[in-house]
Amino acid sequence: MRRIGFVMLMLLAVTSPAIARGQASGAAEAPRVLVVKVDGSIDRTVASYLRESLDAAEADGSTVIVQLDTAGTLDQDAVALAQRIHDATVPVIVWVGPSPAKAAGAGVLFMYASSEAVVAPGAGIGPLEPLDLTPAGTGIATSAIANLVSGWARDFGKPNPLAFPAAPLPAQAAIDGHVAQFAAASIPDLLDKLDGTMAPTTGGDVILHTKIARSASETPVDVRFTGLGPVDRVLHAMASPAAIYVLLVLGFAAIAFELTQPGFGFAGFSGIGMLALGVYGLTVVPSSWIGLGLLVLGIVGMAADVVLRRLGPLTFGGLLAFVLGSVLAFRAVALPIRISPWLIGFFAASSLLYYGFALTVATQSRERITSTQRGLVGLVGEARGELKPEGPVFVKGALWRGRSGDGPIPAGTRVRVRAVEGLVLRVEPDPGDPSREFPEPD
Repeated sequence: MRRIGFVMLMLLAVTSPAIARGQASGAAEAPRVLVVKVDGSIDRTVASYLRESLDAAEADGSTVIVQLDTAGTLDQDAVALAQRIHDATVPVIVWVGPSPAKAAGAGVLFMYASSEAVVAPGAGIGPLEPLDLTPAGTGIATSAIANLVSGWARDFGKPNPLAFPAAPLPAQAAIDGHVAQFAAASIPDLLDKLDGTMAPTTGGDVILHTKIARSASETPVDVRFTGLGPVDRVLHAMASPAAIYVLLVLGFAAIAFELTQPGFGFAGFSGIGMLALGVYGLTVVPSSWIGLGLLVLGIVGMAADVVLRRLGPLTFGGLLAFVLGSVLAFRAVALPIRISPWLIGFFAASSLLYYGFALTVATQSRERITSTQRGLVGLVGEARGELKPEGPVFVKGALWRGRSGDGPIPAGTRVRVRAVEGLVLRVEPDPGDPSREFPEPD
């Protein structure tokens, strides 16, 4: 027994310093704050990013600050996202800022669901409806939203909102109406004001330690900023009717230009890439297939007149279909993200100039060059340098790049043009009549 007691005493002596160090390390661990930036329409990419950020914060015990600037969700369940914010086991602070940020639709619902809602001076809050920017956002009754928000307010001991904003509210009106709790101009200002306050969560109240240390005696705070990755940023940017519209119009224009050229190059591949991104956007943003069909039909009509080398009925009919399709393509989405009439007018005028004049001129110029090149076949010239296999040749009063098809050709050799490949003349030595040779200019 004495031996067992001695062993236990030795183990205690060895492990006690390690336990003490672990406790000291835990006590000295800096409080964590995770700033999650939510900017623009909340599509599936942003919704997934928000959920993953909340999961990560719960895993390491971080206080979450959602930096919000949005007009609402885009074909996403706004109530489910707001409920996820409310159900978080860590404090979630929703800050609408910096000025002139706005929170409308689902953004207002996020403020109601949060532990604390804060607004920057100069920011706008509301309107609450529609929660979603697609037609799906019109199917939630106001009474159901009111009951949901009242339950969240009771859970967190916050006063019920005096009213749900039907129009944008300035910051002070939002605070007076209990939509937001106080104002903060910036993230550092927000962290200072939150420090030492009690934030309600579903797991109980939490005292916040968020003040940034300004001296060695103060406890440091680990503030981390997170955002969408490079690929997600591109996908999020495509989830916009205006972006989709621009990509489709420019993509078709690039391919139309490539079709007027002898080969398929950079413009064609760029056009395919833009169309691919536009098609992805169409899987995210609801659109009218009738409107899109008219848009494409209009472009095809204008391009057909390019093939016919004229500015005729197909151009003007196609332009009319183009404008009508542009208006109808995303008519069902909410007004904040609808395509601007100015953008439609700009692209209509640009398309008339591009298809009606620019491409027609480009096609005619190419045909003149092609006709000139075809006229060189059979003519005799002179190699002005050694062709092995390429070099300069003088034909019809001009220097061209020649290519020998049958071994090197010495400089000064008379050559006959057998074919034209782009801007390169395929030649061979000509033993024929010297009278066919073009004289050199004086």
